Amino acid sequence: MKKPIIIDCDPGLDDAIALFMILNNKNFDIRAVTPVSGNQTIDKTSINALKLVSFAGSNVPVACGASKPLYKELVTAAHVHGESGLGNVVLPDPKIGFSELNAYDMIYQEAVKHNNELEIVALGPLTNIALTLLKYPDVKDKIQRITLMGGSSGCGNDTPAAEFNIVADSDAAKIVFESGIPITMVGLDATHKALVLDEEINEIFSYKNKVSELAANILSNALIFCKAHGFEGAVMHDPLAMACIIDPEVMISKDYHVDIETKGTFTNGKTVVDVYHVTGKEPNAKVGIDIDRNKFMNILKEAMMNYEL
Repeated sequence: MKKPIIIDCDPGLDDAIALFMILNNKNFDIRAVTPVSGNQTIDKTSINALKLVSFAGSNVPVACGASKPLYKELVTAAHVHGESGLGNVVLPDPKIGFSELNAYDMIYQEAVKHNNELEIVALGPLTNIALTLLKYPDVKDKIQRITLMGGSSGCGNDTPAAEFNIVADSDAAKIVFESGIPITMVGLDATHKALVLDEEINEIFSYKNKVSELAANILSNALIFCKAHGFEGAVMHDPLAMACIIDPEVMISKDYHVDIETKGTFTNGKTVVDVYHVTGKEPNAKVGIDIDRNKFMNILKEAMMNYEL
């Protein structure tokens, strides 16, 4: 039986790779893609999502989500993902249109339909999911798990203390982490080890299908930015989160309690991970601490190989 999932994302270079990893996977029933503002504004992330789904030959519904965080001003990561959100990649016009439902109504509808079987893969700020919880509080009992890319048990990548997806809407993150829904947190401790090297990008390009060639182009865009910031390969944050859905054994995790700082002058958006269990609070998340990189690369390569020439 196929696993029902919703992909909440803000495409985004690495979001694009993550989408390509799952859109052709026969083990999953992708119920919707729900774009949110984050890496770029919602008008750009939503059309990117629509184009990526269409380019992959899928007709999965794309339901537009939040245009800004719950309570603060929107800040994007255009310096990483470019003006369009996809670097210099140009995609053809989509062959599908947007769903009539918005993201939070779509999430609730699918959660009710697949009671406690639906999983959400959250690859951007958590605004859409928080809005769903605020509008439909009972949804927390209908979602099996949220696997999210975000946070860190140590330093941040947007501020010294905070990772981008969490600090972009820390109020939404707080709502999600306090919801009681089981969470797998795929943070920087793990994603900084999910590197794709030059020769691996060349190998993916050599598969010679339209998706693998586009993916190699996207990876090359990401590689330029990452090398400029001291990494030896393209850091694939969102694809690691997607790999955890495909094969949970790709990441090593530990159960910790995670609080979200929403008010600190220097620490807003920090995921405060109780590594030494000093608070006495029950764990509310599986927190990624390491990965099996060979397994990750095998998942990524296999996904790129499986598209038609």
